[in-house]
Amino acid sequence: MNVIFGYARVSTHEQDITNQRLEIERAGYAIHDAFWFADTGVSGSTKAAERPQFKVLLDRIRPSETLVVSKLDRLGRDALDVGQTVKMLAERRIEVVVLQLGKMDLASPAGKMMLTMLAAVAEMERDLLIERTQAGLERAKAQGKTLGRPAKTTPAERARIIQARKQGASISALARQFGVARATILAILDVAHDGVAAPAEF
Repeated sequence: MNVIFGYARVSTHEQDITNQRLEIERAGYAIHDAFWFADTGVSGSTKAAERPQFKVLLDRIRPSETLVVSKLDRLGRDALDVGQTVKMLAERRIEVVVLQLGKMDLASPAGKMMLTMLAAVAEMERDLLIERTQAGLERAKAQGKTLGRPAKTTPAERARIIQARKQGASISALARQFGVARATILAILDVAHDGVAAPAEF
């Protein structure tokens, strides 16, 4: 008898894994509660092998059994992590089914080819995003826009802060007066003490 395991993941404790389980069951996979695992409040940026319930699942699942998930990103944080997870499961002769890909067994030769293609697409998307970001920065520079974080204080305010401090004003009072954090006031005073003009981000 082929035992079928199900796995779901949600990023926050407020989210519910019910929809993922229903999707798997509607696809024809009746999964007993003992073979159902879910990580709740686990970010998608966490590697599959570091997710508590996924680790338990990996300890329980055996060769010739099946793991079903609703979407590819349930299996890892990125294309590389997904590929490594599927490769590890394939080496253990475990079938991996992702409903998003039409019930394809990712551990099969066709599934491995699909993963290779997905990894290539993901890499291309990352390269395009970097390229678009760089182009946007260059365009903003050409238009004379100031890049980086907006200044918390103006040069005139920084001068007033330094003068007020010399006259005995407390750090907390200055922070309240200018609506900034104590750390910002301290940074302005530190720079002034060193005889250097405070950078715009202060």
